Amino acid sequence: MNVLVAMDSFKGSLSTNELADAVAAGILGAVPDARVVKTPIADGGEGFCDTLLEGLGGRRVTLRVKGPLFEPISASYGILENGAAIMEMASVAGLPLVPEHLRNPLETTTFGLGEMIRDAMDKGCREFIIGLGGSATNDGGMGMAAALGYDFLDSDGNALEPVGRSLGHIAAIRADNVVKGIDTCRFLAACDVENPLCGPNGAAHVYGPQKGAGPEAVRQLDQGLQNLARVIARDLGKSVDGLAGAGAAGGLGGGLSAFLPAELRPGVDIIFEQLGMEELINAADLVFTGEGRLDFQSVMGKAPLGIAKLAARRNTPVIALAGSVADDADKANAHGVTAMFSVMDGPMALREAMEKGKAGHLVSKTVRQIMGLVSRLTATAGTTGS
Repeated sequence: MNVLVAMDSFKGSLSTNELADAVAAGILGAVPDARVVKTPIADGGEGFCDTLLEGLGGRRVTLRVKGPLFEPISASYGILENGAAIMEMASVAGLPLVPEHLRNPLETTTFGLGEMIRDAMDKGCREFIIGLGGSATNDGGMGMAAALGYDFLDSDGNALEPVGRSLGHIAAIRADNVVKGIDTCRFLAACDVENPLCGPNGAAHVYGPQKGAGPEAVRQLDQGLQNLARVIARDLGKSVDGLAGAGAAGGLGGGLSAFLPAELRPGVDIIFEQLGMEELINAADLVFTGEGRLDFQSVMGKAPLGIAKLAARRNTPVIALAGSVADDADKANAHGVTAMFSVMDGPMALREAMEKGKAGHLVSKTVRQIMGLVSRLTATAGTTGS
């Protein structure tokens, strides 16, 4: 039996590798001669960079950049063995980097991401894969672009600080000082939302409040993004108003499309393409996948459901594991998940369940029982068939 283990992490408990090892132990505990292939998965959020580094091999680069409040921070990105740079914007402009009492997307910036891109270019990288999500910003990518040499000027020709509150004051964008060679690069942005740049479903209205923006700040940011889109169209000849995904990461999706030769794609699609997931699934008789919690959101572009949809093309059974399975998670059955199981075996505190030793034991124990049943049914089917 060929079994593919393609697990997302149990956030705060088990990494993708630790979880895959626990699943594999359960499989082999019940079916010692099974052939187990493990591959990490993720969407465009936390763990995106690690997933590709673990799956494809490469090295991590650490550097000092400006954080979301322009404070110096230590951040890192990956360079794959093929020379592509892998980045998570949240590592330089993520919400956890801003103390709760200072959260205000009028004052935060993506400047550090631009510094990271420049560093990778200096190291010879020309292919970039950037995970969007988890941002503390709403600057439309203005900070990133400023770090790469774009000039944002007000009506008097003065340079603007690249933060959210400056968006409404942009009168001109100049590209004369943009870093050389940026036009020879290729950027893939892992974008798992379809929000437009502005409007009721845009970056400010939908995501601004969770970043600390009150009603007046949301209005100001949304109007600023509208202004940014107008100036981009006039000065750069690119249309980002209405672009699906432009509102991701506080408008960074739109900024990447406007300021760089970038393509926005679902993070799951990028991960699967890079890891050769379709080929791995085609070789499997059974697939294990899962994440910390399975619910209706799992159907909306999450990595485990991407696995299930690929497997459904070949009618390969998929078993999904989770710490908890919500009542509405059965929607996943219509998208290729054969069956789903919580690994919890009894009442316990969340802290206890998330301890690495305990969590790994629960996963292996559950998988061992599942594989015992699968093995028995397979053997019975074989006997009947003969």
